[in-house]
Amino acid sequence: MPLPKAELHLHIEGTLEPELAFLLAERNGVTLPYADTDELRKAYQFEDLQSFLNLYYELMAALRTEQDFADLADAYLARAAAQGVRHAEIFFDPQAHISRGVGMGTVVEGLWRALGRSAENHGVTTKLIMCFLRDESAESAMETLEAGRPYLDRITGIGLDSAEVGHPPVKFREVYEAAAALGLRRVAHAGEEGPPEYITEALDVLGVERVDHGLRCVEDPALVARLVRDRIPLTLCPLSNVRLRAVDVLADHPLPAMLDAGLLCTVNSDDPAYFGGYAGDNFRAVRETLGLTDDRLRELARNSFLASFLDDDEELRARYLAEVEAYEFD
Repeated sequence: MPLPKAELHLHIEGTLEPELAFLLAERNGVTLPYADTDELRKAYQFEDLQSFLNLYYELMAALRTEQDFADLADAYLARAAAQGVRHAEIFFDPQAHISRGVGMGTVVEGLWRALGRSAENHGVTTKLIMCFLRDESAESAMETLEAGRPYLDRITGIGLDSAEVGHPPVKFREVYEAAAALGLRRVAHAGEEGPPEYITEALDVLGVERVDHGLRCVEDPALVARLVRDRIPLTLCPLSNVRLRAVDVLADHPLPAMLDAGLLCTVNSDDPAYFGGYAGDNFRAVRETLGLTDDRLRELARNSFLASFLDDDEELRARYLAEVEAYEFD
Protein backbone atom coordinates (compact mmCIF):
# COMPACT_ATOMS: atom_id res chain seq x y z
CA MET A 1 0.00 0.00 0.00
CA PRO A 2 1.49 3.40 -1.00
CA LEU A 3 2.01 6.29 1.39
CA PRO A 4 -1.24 8.35 1.62
CA LYS A 5 -0.83 11.77 0.05
CA ALA A 6 -2.64 14.74 -1.47
CA GLU A 7 -1.82 15.98 -4.96
CA LEU A 8 -1.96 19.77 -5.22
CA HIS A 9 -0.23 20.50 -8.53
CA LEU A 10 -1.85 18.52 -11.31
CA HIS A 11 -3.04 19.76 -14.71
CA ILE A 12 -5.83 17.45 -15.84
CA GLU A 13 -4.94 18.09 -19.50
CA GLY A 14 -1.42 16.92 -18.64
CA THR A 15 -2.73 13.46 -17.75
CA LEU A 16 -3.68 12.73 -21.37
CA GLU A 17 -1.80 9.52 -22.09
CA PRO A 18 -1.04 8.73 -25.77
CA GLU A 19 -3.44 5.78 -25.82
CA LEU A 20 -6.35 7.90 -24.60
CA ALA A 21 -5.39 10.75 -26.93
CA PHE A 22 -5.70 8.42 -29.93
CA LEU A 23 -8.92 6.88 -28.63
CA LEU A 24 -10.56 10.30 -28.17
CA ALA A 25 -9.22 11.55 -31.50
CA GLU A 26 -10.77 8.58 -33.28
CA ARG A 27 -14.05 9.04 -31.40
CA ASN A 28 -14.20 12.70 -32.44
CA GLY A 29 -12.86 12.40 -35.99
CA VAL A 30 -9.68 14.32 -35.15
CA THR A 31 -6.42 13.51 -36.90
CA LEU A 32 -3.35 13.74 -34.69
CA PRO A 33 -0.03 14.54 -36.43
CA TYR A 34 1.54 11.26 -35.25
CA ALA A 35 1.36 7.81 -36.81
CA ASP A 36 0.81 5.94 -33.55
CA THR A 37 1.36 6.02 -29.78
CA ASP A 38 5.04 5.07 -30.12
CA GLU A 39 5.76 8.00 -32.40
CA LEU A 40 3.85 10.30 -30.06
CA ARG A 41 5.79 9.11 -27.02
CA LYS A 42 9.04 9.91 -28.85
CA ALA A 43 7.83 13.51 -29.10
CA TYR A 44 7.86 13.73 -25.28
CA GLN A 45 11.41 15.08 -25.26
CA PHE A 46 11.45 18.72 -24.24
CA GLU A 47 14.11 21.42 -24.33
CA ASP A 48 12.18 23.78 -22.06
CA LEU A 49 8.71 24.76 -20.87
CA GLN A 50 7.65 26.17 -24.24
CA SER A 51 8.55 23.04 -26.21
CA PHE A 52 6.34 21.06 -23.83
CA LEU A 53 3.49 23.57 -24.08
CA ASN A 54 3.47 23.32 -27.87
CA LEU A 55 2.73 19.58 -27.72
CA TYR A 56 0.42 19.96 -24.72
CA TYR A 57 -1.88 22.34 -26.61
CA GLU A 58 -1.63 20.33 -29.83
CA LEU A 59 -3.00 17.18 -28.19
CA MET A 60 -5.90 19.04 -26.60
CA ALA A 61 -7.58 18.93 -30.01
CA ALA A 62 -8.74 15.42 -29.09
CA LEU A 63 -10.82 16.74 -26.17
CA ARG A 64 -14.24 17.81 -27.44
CA THR A 65 -17.18 16.50 -25.39
CA GLU A 66 -18.27 16.21 -21.77
CA GLN A 67 -17.59 12.49 -21.99
CA ASP A 68 -14.03 13.15 -23.15
CA PHE A 69 -13.32 15.26 -20.07
CA ALA A 70 -15.03 12.71 -17.83
CA ASP A 71 -12.91 9.90 -19.31
CA LEU A 72 -9.75 11.99 -18.92
CA ALA A 73 -10.44 12.74 -15.25
CA ASP A 74 -11.55 9.20 -14.47
CA ALA A 75 -8.35 7.75 -15.94
CA TYR A 76 -6.24 10.13 -13.83
CA LEU A 77 -8.15 9.37 -10.63
CA ALA A 78 -7.73 5.62 -11.09
CA ARG A 79 -3.95 6.02 -11.54
CA ALA A 80 -3.67 8.50 -8.68
CA ALA A 81 -5.59 6.25 -6.28
CA ALA A 82 -3.31 3.34 -7.12
CA GLN A 83 -0.34 5.53 -6.11
CA GLY A 84 -1.74 6.55 -2.73
CA VAL A 85 -3.44 9.84 -3.61
CA ARG A 86 -6.36 10.37 -1.20
CA HIS A 87 -7.18 13.98 -2.14
CA ALA A 88 -6.52 15.84 -5.40
CA GLU A 89 -6.84 19.55 -6.17
CA ILE A 90 -7.01 19.54 -9.95
CA PHE A 91 -6.11 22.38 -12.34
CA PHE A 92 -7.88 22.89 -15.66
CA ASP A 93 -7.22 25.41 -18.46
CA PRO A 94 -10.57 26.69 -19.81
CA GLN A 95 -9.04 29.23 -22.21
CA ALA A 96 -7.26 26.46 -24.10
CA HIS A 97 -10.65 24.83 -24.70
CA ILE A 98 -12.82 27.92 -25.22
CA SER A 99 -10.41 29.07 -27.95
CA ARG A 100 -11.17 25.77 -29.75
CA GLY A 101 -14.92 26.24 -29.47
CA VAL A 102 -15.33 23.97 -26.44
CA GLY A 103 -17.38 25.85 -23.85
CA MET A 104 -16.79 26.24 -20.12
CA GLY A 105 -19.87 24.18 -19.38
CA THR A 106 -18.66 21.24 -21.45
CA VAL A 107 -15.35 21.22 -19.58
CA VAL A 108 -16.68 21.66 -16.04
CA GLU A 109 -19.70 19.39 -16.42
CA GLY A 110 -17.51 16.74 -18.03
CA LEU A 111 -14.84 16.88 -15.35
CA TRP A 112 -17.51 16.85 -12.67
CA ARG A 113 -18.99 13.62 -14.00
CA ALA A 114 -15.79 11.99 -12.74
CA LEU A 115 -14.94 14.28 -9.81
CA GLY A 116 -18.43 14.15 -8.36
CA ARG A 117 -18.19 10.36 -8.03
CA SER A 118 -14.49 10.17 -7.25
CA ALA A 119 -14.76 9.58 -3.49
CA GLU A 120 -17.19 6.73 -4.13
CA ASN A 121 -15.45 5.23 -7.17
CA HIS A 122 -11.79 5.79 -6.32
CA GLY A 123 -11.55 6.75 -2.65
CA VAL A 124 -10.17 10.16 -3.69
CA THR A 125 -11.76 13.45 -2.64
CA THR A 126 -11.27 16.32 -5.08
CA LYS A 127 -11.39 20.06 -5.63
CA LEU A 128 -11.25 21.94 -8.92
CA ILE A 129 -9.01 24.95 -9.61
CA MET A 130 -9.57 27.08 -12.72
CA CYS A 131 -6.29 28.35 -14.17
CA PHE A 132 -5.63 31.36 -16.37
CA LEU A 133 -3.04 31.19 -19.15
CA ARG A 134 -0.49 33.87 -18.32
CA ASP A 135 0.58 34.27 -21.96
CA GLU A 136 -2.99 35.36 -22.78
CA SER A 137 -4.27 38.83 -21.90
CA ALA A 138 -5.52 39.97 -18.52
CA GLU A 139 -8.81 40.79 -20.25
CA SER A 140 -9.12 37.19 -21.39
CA ALA A 141 -8.50 36.02 -17.82
CA MET A 142 -11.31 38.28 -16.56
CA GLU A 143 -13.66 36.97 -19.27
CA THR A 144 -12.77 33.43 -18.19
CA LEU A 145 -13.57 34.23 -14.57
CA GLU A 146 -16.94 35.56 -15.67
CA ALA A 147 -17.56 32.43 -17.76
CA GLY A 148 -16.82 30.36 -14.66
CA ARG A 149 -19.33 32.18 -12.42
CA PRO A 150 -22.22 29.73 -13.03
CA TYR A 151 -19.97 26.88 -11.87
CA LEU A 152 -18.54 28.34 -8.67
CA ASP A 153 -20.31 25.66 -6.64
CA ARG A 154 -17.79 23.28 -8.21
CA ILE A 155 -14.75 25.55 -8.59
CA THR A 156 -12.75 26.07 -5.38
CA GLY A 157 -10.04 28.40 -6.57
CA ILE A 158 -8.04 30.02 -9.35
CA GLY A 159 -4.50 29.53 -10.57
CA LEU A 160 -2.04 30.92 -13.10
CA ASP A 161 -0.03 28.72 -15.47
CA SER A 162 1.56 28.38 -18.94
CA ALA A 163 4.62 30.33 -20.17
CA GLU A 164 6.03 32.21 -17.18
CA VAL A 165 8.91 34.37 -18.40
CA GLY A 166 7.80 37.82 -19.50
CA HIS A 167 4.38 37.46 -17.88
CA PRO A 168 4.78 38.68 -14.29
CA PRO A 169 2.02 38.09 -11.73
CA VAL A 170 1.17 41.82 -11.55
CA LYS A 171 -0.42 41.48 -15.00
CA PHE A 172 -3.30 39.62 -13.31
CA ARG A 173 -3.84 41.82 -10.26
CA GLU A 174 -7.44 42.77 -11.13
CA VAL A 175 -8.68 39.26 -11.89
CA TYR A 176 -7.18 37.97 -8.63
CA GLU A 177 -8.87 40.80 -6.72
CA ALA A 178 -12.17 39.87 -8.39
CA ALA A 179 -11.68 36.19 -7.56
CA ALA A 180 -10.89 37.02 -3.93
CA ALA A 181 -14.14 39.02 -3.74
CA LEU A 182 -15.96 35.88 -4.93
CA GLY A 183 -14.40 33.86 -2.12
CA LEU A 184 -12.15 31.80 -4.38
CA ARG A 185 -8.85 30.38 -3.13
CA ARG A 186 -5.77 31.69 -4.95
CA VAL A 187 -2.62 29.95 -6.15
CA ALA A 188 -0.17 30.73 -8.96
CA HIS A 189 2.81 29.23 -10.75
CA ALA A 190 5.86 31.31 -9.86
CA GLY A 191 9.59 30.72 -9.73
CA GLU A 192 9.78 27.78 -12.12
CA GLU A 193 11.43 29.50 -15.09
CA GLY A 194 10.65 32.98 -13.78
CA PRO A 195 12.83 34.72 -11.15
CA PRO A 196 12.31 34.72 -7.36
CA GLU A 197 10.78 38.19 -7.72
CA TYR A 198 7.78 36.56 -9.38
CA ILE A 199 7.17 34.58 -6.18
CA THR A 200 7.28 37.74 -4.08
CA GLU A 201 4.95 39.46 -6.52
CA ALA A 202 2.50 36.53 -6.48
CA LEU A 203 2.35 36.83 -2.69
CA ASP A 204 2.17 40.62 -2.45
CA VAL A 205 0.10 41.49 -5.51
CA LEU A 206 -2.07 38.42 -6.11
CA GLY A 207 -2.42 37.35 -2.49
CA VAL A 208 -1.73 33.70 -3.27
CA GLU A 209 -2.04 31.18 -0.47
CA ARG A 210 0.15 28.57 -2.14
CA VAL A 211 3.01 28.87 -4.64
CA ASP A 212 3.08 26.35 -7.49
CA HIS A 213 6.69 25.31 -8.14
CA GLY A 214 8.50 28.10 -6.28
CA LEU A 215 11.77 26.32 -6.97
CA ARG A 216 13.82 29.47 -7.47
CA CYS A 217 13.02 30.86 -4.03
CA VAL A 218 16.33 29.28 -2.96
CA GLU A 219 18.12 32.12 -4.79
CA ASP A 220 16.71 34.67 -2.30
CA PRO A 221 17.43 33.93 1.39
CA ALA A 222 15.07 36.68 2.56
CA LEU A 223 12.26 35.15 0.51
CA VAL A 224 13.01 31.70 1.93
CA ALA A 225 12.83 33.16 5.45
CA ARG A 226 9.48 34.73 4.63
CA LEU A 227 8.04 31.54 3.17
CA VAL A 228 9.16 29.61 6.24
CA ARG A 229 7.81 32.22 8.67
CA ASP A 230 4.42 32.49 6.95
CA ARG A 231 4.15 28.73 6.27
CA ILE A 232 3.44 29.31 2.57
CA PRO A 233 3.25 25.91 0.86
CA LEU A 234 5.28 25.16 -2.27
CA THR A 235 3.92 22.56 -4.71
CA LEU A 236 7.13 21.13 -6.15
CA CYS A 237 7.17 18.76 -9.14
CA PRO A 238 10.59 17.04 -9.24
CA LEU A 239 10.24 14.87 -12.37
CA SER A 240 8.73 17.82 -14.23
CA ASN A 241 11.69 20.00 -13.21
CA VAL A 242 14.07 17.50 -14.79
CA ARG A 243 12.07 17.02 -18.00
CA LEU A 244 11.74 20.78 -18.51
CA ARG A 245 15.39 21.44 -17.63
CA ALA A 246 14.70 23.50 -14.52
CA VAL A 247 17.30 21.17 -12.97
CA ASP A 248 19.77 19.16 -15.03
CA VAL A 249 19.37 15.85 -13.20
CA LEU A 250 17.20 14.80 -10.28
CA ALA A 251 20.26 14.39 -8.06
CA ASP A 252 20.71 18.20 -8.29
CA HIS A 253 17.18 18.96 -7.07
CA PRO A 254 17.19 21.32 -4.06
CA LEU A 255 14.29 19.54 -2.30
CA PRO A 256 16.42 18.18 0.59
CA ALA A 257 17.95 21.61 1.25
CA MET A 258 14.50 23.22 1.03
CA LEU A 259 13.15 20.81 3.64
CA ASP A 260 16.21 21.41 5.82
CA ALA A 261 15.50 25.14 5.60
CA GLY A 262 12.02 24.55 7.03
CA LEU A 263 10.03 25.22 3.84
CA LEU A 264 6.58 23.64 3.63
CA CYS A 265 7.27 21.58 0.51
CA THR A 266 4.93 19.13 -1.21
CA VAL A 267 5.70 16.71 -4.05
CA ASN A 268 3.38 16.49 -7.05
CA SER A 269 3.33 15.29 -10.66
CA ASP A 270 2.37 18.42 -12.69
CA ASP A 271 1.71 16.85 -16.15
CA PRO A 272 2.42 13.17 -15.48
CA ALA A 273 1.60 11.78 -18.93
CA TYR A 274 4.37 13.99 -20.34
CA PHE A 275 6.91 13.96 -17.51
CA GLY A 276 7.31 10.28 -16.75
CA GLY A 277 5.45 9.79 -13.52
CA TYR A 278 2.39 10.27 -11.32
CA ALA A 279 2.46 11.35 -7.66
CA GLY A 280 3.72 8.06 -6.28
CA ASP A 281 6.39 7.88 -8.98
CA ASN A 282 7.66 11.30 -7.89
CA PHE A 283 7.81 10.18 -4.26
CA ARG A 284 9.67 7.03 -5.27
CA ALA A 285 12.12 9.00 -7.42
CA VAL A 286 13.04 11.50 -4.70
CA ARG A 287 13.37 8.69 -2.18
CA GLU A 288 15.75 6.73 -4.38
CA THR A 289 17.73 9.55 -5.96
CA LEU A 290 17.83 12.12 -3.17
CA GLY A 291 18.05 9.60 -0.35
CA LEU A 292 15.06 10.96 1.57
CA THR A 293 14.40 9.11 4.81
CA ASP A 294 11.04 7.65 5.79
CA ASP A 295 10.59 10.59 8.17
CA ARG A 296 11.16 13.05 5.33
CA LEU A 297 8.68 11.23 3.09
CA ARG A 298 6.13 11.27 5.89
CA GLU A 299 6.77 15.00 6.30
CA LEU A 300 6.07 15.55 2.59
CA ALA A 301 2.84 13.57 2.82
CA ARG A 302 1.81 15.44 5.98
CA ASN A 303 2.59 18.75 4.29
CA SER A 304 0.37 17.84 1.34
CA PHE A 305 -2.71 17.58 3.55
CA LEU A 306 -1.77 20.62 5.64
CA ALA A 307 -1.45 22.64 2.41
CA SER A 308 -4.74 21.36 0.98
CA PHE A 309 -7.82 23.56 0.76
CA LEU A 310 -9.68 21.30 3.19
CA ASP A 311 -10.58 24.14 5.55
CA ASP A 312 -14.26 23.33 4.92
CA ASP A 313 -13.76 19.81 6.31
CA GLU A 314 -11.16 19.75 9.07
CA GLU A 315 -12.45 16.36 10.18
CA LEU A 316 -11.52 14.91 6.80
CA ARG A 317 -8.08 16.58 6.92
CA ALA A 318 -7.51 15.11 10.39
CA ARG A 319 -8.49 11.66 9.12
CA TYR A 320 -6.02 11.89 6.24
CA LEU A 321 -3.26 13.13 8.56
CA ALA A 322 -3.95 10.21 10.87
CA GLU A 323 -3.49 7.85 7.89
CA VAL A 324 -0.09 9.42 7.22
CA GLU A 325 1.04 9.03 10.82
CA ALA A 326 -0.15 5.41 10.97
CA TYR A 327 1.56 4.42 7.72
CA GLU A 328 4.24 1.74 8.01
CA PHE A 329 7.01 1.89 5.45
CA ASP A 330 8.34 -1.31 3.89
